[in-house]
Amino acid sequence: MTDSAGGLLPKRPLLGRRRLLARAAGASLVLTLPLGCTGLVPGSRPPPRIFRLTPKSSFPADLPLMDWQMIVEAPVANAGLDTTRVALMRGPHEIEYYARSSWVDTAPLMVQTLIIESFENSGKIVSVGRESLGLRADYLLKLELREFQAEYQEGPLPRAHVAISAKLVKLPSRQIVAAQTFEGYETASADTVEEVVNAMDVALGRVLRDMVVWTLTSGQEFWDVAPGS
Repeated sequence: MTDSAGGLLPKRPLLGRRRLLARAAGASLVLTLPLGCTGLVPGSRPPPRIFRLTPKSSFPADLPLMDWQMIVEAPVANAGLDTTRVALMRGPHEIEYYARSSWVDTAPLMVQTLIIESFENSGKIVSVGRESLGLRADYLLKLELREFQAEYQEGPLPRAHVAISAKLVKLPSRQIVAAQTFEGYETASADTVEEVVNAMDVALGRVLRDMVVWTLTSGQEFWDVAPGS
């Protein structure tokens, strides 16, 4: 091949077939290596973590033994708390949730179960359960779950906040015997969902203990005055 002046042009080096194949294979390896190293299916996420809290099991030894039965209603709650998601609040108006973290049941149903178990653990009441069990109950415990979240409003660490409003109702007259709101706080030891759950367990435990003592004491006081009314 010649140039416009009639001189010979220098020959361009030609890549051999083997070198071209080697380059193509190397590029393919670079493209596929990161996916192979992750070990995850594209688009997959870790499964959600499921947490549960514990009932209260220690109570004052001088609690009297009751000879009446009681139904514990599932607490009513607003839509932000009536969920399996673990709630948090960074201010007074907005509810958020921890990512990929859930309670074992919706918060009201989980709390109802823990309240019933706490009464049973006291060993001071003849029978306690849900309305679905068909108990011939002497009392009804009506509940409202008002607070059940971690709060980031004070200090660098989140604080667990639990508040439950309770009304003790005499059956069958539906007379309200006593009413009380129980509240518990506990600051988490670290800003992690695990420590938030531990703090929620402590805060709820205080509420459960106070509620059991108050309910048994108030119910027995009324029972002594007007048994079976």
